[in-house]
Amino acid sequence: MPTPLDAVILGIVEGTTEFLPVSSTGHLILTSSVLDLSGDRIDAFNVIIQLGAILAVAVLYRERFLGLLRRDSERRFSGSRGIWFLVLTSLPASVVGLLLSDVIEDKLFHPQPVAWSLGIGALLILLVERTRPKPRFAGLDQMTWSLALGIGFFQCLALWPGFSRSAATIMGGMILGADRRLAAEYSFIAAVPIMVAATGYKLLSTWHLYTTSDVLFLAVGFVTSFAAAWVAVKGFIALLTRWTLRPFAWYRLVLAPMVLLFWPSR
Repeated sequence: MPTPLDAVILGIVEGTTEFLPVSSTGHLILTSSVLDLSGDRIDAFNVIIQLGAILAVAVLYRERFLGLLRRDSERRFSGSRGIWFLVLTSLPASVVGLLLSDVIEDKLFHPQPVAWSLGIGALLILLVERTRPKPRFAGLDQMTWSLALGIGFFQCLALWPGFSRSAATIMGGMILGADRRLAAEYSFIAAVPIMVAATGYKLLSTWHLYTTSDVLFLAVGFVTSFAAAWVAVKGFIALLTRWTLRPFAWYRLVLAPMVLLFWPSR
């Protein structure tokens, strides 16, 4: 039976890694393996606690989310236009994820596929940082329909656990002409609708697995995830004023062979 300490550990891992280009899903799979936690309840828990991380972003960017309720002529990312940007970004991965969800969970939610995804994603980060075009978009209010949709197609890469939704969307934004900070901030905001849909679906389809005795376990994971994500998002944005994404790529390249060596193949 998982303990509140397990929930704290998983919550910290989820919140810290959800919006960094290192893959929260990959880290949760590896951490669950280390803690010897497995089964449908743990798999569902690892998805459900993403709601805590989502709430952290919603609070941090509450002005932008509230701006979606009313059109502001001075802000391109507002009102129905801002909502449609998010719909376009969410659509490709939502469709592909629904079509391939069973295959993905069966074949890729294991340490070894995660290791390969971490490594390949790291090499792509280094390539993008080396070859990216000169930025043409520097703020959310410079978003365009094509940029939003293009980032959405890149987000499909995150369906491979270990690749990282954050890495996929940030790299996609940079390739399409967004500066690094814009790509990161839009990645955070665009995560909210697709993650709400994914976690909501998981919650509805797995709620029967839990009993009232699991409420503390779920609550601890949720709160811990929220706090860790709050710190991680604020820290990441601050770091991007001085760093590139390369340190995260090197971290992934160190982690990937360790997983291949020390986690059992499946």
